[in-house]
Amino acid sequence: MNNENVMISYPIAPEKMMPREKMLLYGPSSMSNEELLALILGSGCHNCDVFELSRRLAVYLSSEYSFPTVEKLEKIKGLGKVKAIQILACLELSGRYILGGAVEPVKAPESLVSRLSYLKYEPQEHLVLVTLNAANMVIRIHELTTGLVNQTPVHPREAFVKAIEDRAVSVIFVHNHPSGSVNPSHEDVSVTRTLCAAGKIIQIPVMDHIIIGKTGFSSLCRLYPDIFDLED
Repeated sequence: MNNENVMISYPIAPEKMMPREKMLLYGPSSMSNEELLALILGSGCHNCDVFELSRRLAVYLSSEYSFPTVEKLEKIKGLGKVKAIQILACLELSGRYILGGAVEPVKAPESLVSRLSYLKYEPQEHLVLVTLNAANMVIRIHELTTGLVNQTPVHPREAFVKAIEDRAVSVIFVHNHPSGSVNPSHEDVSVTRTLCAAGKIIQIPVMDHIIIGKTGFSSLCRLYPDIFDLED
């Protein structure tokens, strides 16, 4: 048998697929926020391709708790009025048909990870603060620092400024590991101890410190519950 013309095809890895192909093969749950937004936007602009525009939009939406307006969306570089209206229409539909009117409190790390999944693609380490009200609902999400590839220093004073401004009852810290690993380093544990101690003094307890990487996430509260000293 002559095998010279036989072609062997190998499946394409999901991370190398274009969004439309990935959606068809693996379904919407396999898509990142940026990929879903790229499908909605369809194209970028003159100086910005659709993936960069999607990334910018994902960063904005993940940090904004109130419903955006056309005017606010137009401030995102590369996003014009037409695309802003498309995004608003999708958000409104998801609220009407999927999310309803209920706002769910943060009961576990999983409640936040999907909203902050964009962090797993960042080449530098980012530290994010999530402020919570008395019902454990998100008030706002703040990006505190952007550091080097493997570190982003923070002082407790700067870490809690936004929490005080938001009149937060408690907070959660989140940062990414560009290496992809979700295992906390010694520095991560040390910083968490310092932040928890500071939060206890000013009576804004730290509920968790979540690490996000390409392989998933880890919760320091689950790994080191003694650090947090949370009341039942």
